[in-house]
Amino acid sequence: MPREQYQTVKEIADLLKVNEATVRRWIKDGELRAIDIGKGWRIGGDDLDAFIEGHATRPAARPNGDANTAPDLTEAKNTKEQKN
Repeated sequence: MPREQYQTVKEIADLLKVNEATVRRWIKDGELRAIDIGKGWRIGGDDLDAFIEGHATRPAARPNGDANTAPDLTEAKNTKEQKN
């Protein structure tokens, strides 16, 4: 079984383009899972993937439960048709 690659706080900060203090806060707040090994925190690839997935935006749910990512243009179309 291949060993998972672990990254440092600095590497994660550089990857996500945030400050190292932000990554440390995520760890402290329990948002980002990490392990403390001697010289600092290490974050596993699966843990980083889970963190990113958990913070991804989701499309808004419609009243019937379907996701809608496109704007509703029905009213604008009806208004335009009435003017013509």
